[in-house]
Amino acid sequence: MIELDLFHQDGKKSGFNIIKGDSTKGHGGFGAGLVNLDNMTPVIIDVAAGKAEVDMGALHARSDVERRIRFSANKADLQGGGKKYWLVWINTEVTKEGPRYAGAAAAEMIIHREIKRGYKVLADHVNKMDKALKGNVILEAMDMPSKKVLRDFLRQVAPEQWERANPELKAQLAFE
Repeated sequence: MIELDLFHQDGKKSGFNIIKGDSTKGHGGFGAGLVNLDNMTPVIIDVAAGKAEVDMGALHARSDVERRIRFSANKADLQGGGKKYWLVWINTEVTKEGPRYAGAAAAEMIIHREIKRGYKVLADHVNKMDKALKGNVILEAMDMPSKKVLRDFLRQVAPEQWERANPELKAQLAFE
């Protein structure tokens, strides 16, 4: 039986790479189809504190709030406690008018720091990142105060991008 190891070809370690730029220079072939996350930004919203911050560690599930936490897809493992967070994937794109917020999708996390346990569905986080990367806006699950925090954060960080933002993003974050 021949063993095929996709990550070690010809004795060279290639692994799964998240790339910057176009590593294939347009020719296709090996490395084509890898995910380019240059324009993806993870924004973590602390629901209780009403704060939002960028934490690039979330791209690899290593944000400050996720560190030293063992996650489960079962909320019962939190023993009824925990603090709620939203991980919002924000994708930007450059248009002829300039850069704009193009896609956004929110995934829930609950962290019970005292018992070092957390709730998140990893597949949901990955799927939401993919949806944001494709320019979709999926924020329906977020509560109104968290949406307001996100809207205010995006406006403050880059007002010009907010002005050119995907109309669906503006619609889902428009309320008063």
